[in-house]
Amino acid sequence: MPKQNTTIQMFADFEGDISTIFKEGKECDCPILTTRNMVVMPGILVPILLGRQPSINLAHYLNKDTKNRVCAIFCQKDPENEQPYDKNDVYDVGVMAKLVRIIEMPASNAITAIFQATCRCTLEKITSRRSYLKGHVVPLPEIVPDDKDTEFNSIADNVRSVTQEFIRLNEDIPDDSVMSFINITNNTMLVNFACTNLPFPVEDKARLIKLDDIRERGLELLKVENREIQFAKLKGDIRNKTRVDLDEQQKEYFLHQQMKNIKEELGDNTETAAKTSLEKKAKDKDWPEAIAKLFKKELEKLDTFNQQSPEYSVQLNYLDMMVSLPWNYCTKDDLQLKRARTILDHNHYGMEKVKERILEYLAVLQLRGDLKSPILCLYGPPGVGKTSLGKSIAAAMKRKYVRVSLGGLHDESEIRGHRRTYVGAMPGRIIKSIQKAGSSNPVFILDEIDKVSSNNYNGDPSSALLEVLDPEQNNAFHDNYLDVDYDLSKVFFIATANDISTIPRPLLDRMELIEVPGYVTEEKIEIAKRHLVPREVKNNGLDKTEVKVKFSKQALENIIENYTRESGVRQLEKQIDKALRKVALRIAMDEPIPDKAISASDVEDLLGKPPFMRDIYQGNDYAGVVTGLAWTSVGGEILFIETSLSKGKGGKLTLTGNLGDVMKESAIIALQYVKANCDKLGVDYRVFENWNIHIHVPEGATPKDGPSAGITIATSLASALTQRKVRLNTAMTGEITLRGKVLPVGGIREKILAAKRAGITDIVICKDNKKDIEEIPQDFLKGVTFHYVENVQDVWDFALTDEMVKNPINLTIPKDEDNHEKKDNEK
Repeated sequence: MPKQNTTIQMFADFEGDISTIFKEGKECDCPILTTRNMVVMPGILVPILLGRQPSINLAHYLNKDTKNRVCAIFCQKDPENEQPYDKNDVYDVGVMAKLVRIIEMPASNAITAIFQATCRCTLEKITSRRSYLKGHVVPLPEIVPDDKDTEFNSIADNVRSVTQEFIRLNEDIPDDSVMSFINITNNTMLVNFACTNLPFPVEDKARLIKLDDIRERGLELLKVENREIQFAKLKGDIRNKTRVDLDEQQKEYFLHQQMKNIKEELGDNTETAAKTSLEKKAKDKDWPEAIAKLFKKELEKLDTFNQQSPEYSVQLNYLDMMVSLPWNYCTKDDLQLKRARTILDHNHYGMEKVKERILEYLAVLQLRGDLKSPILCLYGPPGVGKTSLGKSIAAAMKRKYVRVSLGGLHDESEIRGHRRTYVGAMPGRIIKSIQKAGSSNPVFILDEIDKVSSNNYNGDPSSALLEVLDPEQNNAFHDNYLDVDYDLSKVFFIATANDISTIPRPLLDRMELIEVPGYVTEEKIEIAKRHLVPREVKNNGLDKTEVKVKFSKQALENIIENYTRESGVRQLEKQIDKALRKVALRIAMDEPIPDKAISASDVEDLLGKPPFMRDIYQGNDYAGVVTGLAWTSVGGEILFIETSLSKGKGGKLTLTGNLGDVMKESAIIALQYVKANCDKLGVDYRVFENWNIHIHVPEGATPKDGPSAGITIATSLASALTQRKVRLNTAMTGEITLRGKVLPVGGIREKILAAKRAGITDIVICKDNKKDIEEIPQDFLKGVTFHYVENVQDVWDFALTDEMVKNPINLTIPKDEDNHEKKDNEK
């Protein structure tokens, strides 16, 4: 019971006929008077001090109305609320009352209004908030026992005796109030008088007025009075330094209340405010029962620590973390597939496999209603939109979005958190991100998972991620700081990587791999038109000018081909930004700018000389020169395989052009196959003993490797040895074996588009790669014819023409050289 600073006067009384006071009123609209810390019971004549202007307006209005002076009186839930204008600001049940008279207070602006309470009522709604509150109230019935009810008479006698003891023990109530109480002869009024006047918590009074049976109200009143009497006795015993045998739980509660009051008197209420805030948050929390019990236990420990000690701060931070986590709260998914598809298509061009996988998940979730979230790994070159795709997925599903960068992560504690025994302990990034998201089912981006450090000095972070990304385990993820299991099964994890070969195999096995390939020129042009150019126009302030800056398709293609070398669009965005900065400078200096759209010819003026030049097909005038196709990290390229012959004994093979081991092996295999099948080419086998062979791949500063140049090298050797031209505008790619079988290779999409840019019209490719061609949009394949082969002989039949090159080398072995060779063999 809170300490009172002044004595409490038992002011309430009653007048009139008891039988008519509780007569049920009529449902009506009437003024609403709100009181602080005062619950008025039916039948009570009560003076109320009115200080707020709406209340004073209400009293004056009733005083002017001589016929109807009825209002409804409700107690506020929050006494600090100066303007209780809503139904939820007051308790559910109040009383209807009639204004008896008004007493003006000369010393202040306040007035005292005396009301006669009648029946109980409930507030249905607020109808007016002008000068005072007005609402629609509904009367409630009251069950009043008659004077011959022996049970109720016994209850009333107990109330009379217990109340007298309560008044005697409470120092805040004057002794002469006992006489006012004793003089009440009506049992019903006795109970209501005590409920209105005795100083116990307003919450209890609000509970008592809701009881429609006076008997039940009297019994509940006795329970409240007995409790307050025990508190009063315990307070006296502590003051007198004596001990009594009371319930330990009540004693502990009272001691805490006493300590709270003392600290409030000293102005030290920080601890109380922090604990109260935690308790309030915990009360509204939807979490597992085991977590609720643990929180209550840990909250009790808080009282054992000194507020100035480090342990107190650690415990307070831990409790704050527990109530800040969302636990069972999840945002509701939006399962409208058409809407999700629209958002994904609007924000990202291409990426059909990824979009299809997201829509599949939403479709299954729509059918089942509950489903473990998938764990995807999007891998591909930098700048293709893997990370930004996570935001679009979150927007499409209407989920929260969080991102954690794992690049350079070297400490297992960054994932699992630190134990609270350490100074400066904190939870891991997973739990902190869930707290930040505010829901247990966000779209969670694990960025750069392939760049997690393998240093095991501080534990292995990749091993800690196994529990996070395992659908069978992550429903009970254990963070060392939190020290309880947390359910991550509803989190939609999306990992991103550039090179999956650096990801440990057990971790890779837990994720569904989806490749996000690099963009081709056509896709980059569309992305630039839809996203990059509008964004950079806005960033450079050109959207606020009268000039509408645009790029022509040829200008964008020029920038892509000659000013960038990448699979993504980051460098493209930088070059567009650079060009627009030049335009902004010219506008600011009143210099001329392109009239309509920036054309291909304007690009060099804005960006300078191009640092790159794309490869162009160089014709078929030379024997031994064949066009191949290569895949690089920034897209596809064409490359030229050159074979040159020079006289020399021994048939030496020379390989140049910064070739890797695999490509060197392909050259050796191609040469061995050509030697074994020289009769089919019409080549004398003695050529290999009298001519040296040199194979070169231009751009020697660029490392080259891989088996896909096998058929290109074989065709280059065949052309050089036969001096036949290679078919015009033809390129090829494929691995070969010693038997001459052509094997499929990767990077088909990028290679084909590189060939198309270079003007190639015919592409020779392995028959098994036909399935890869079918996955490429037909718009990208226009103007290109594919020739599917199974062996090297098929390649030669198509690629080698019957026409000889100009000035062919004579590889015929003279007869005299043959005789010399025979003599040498005889010797």
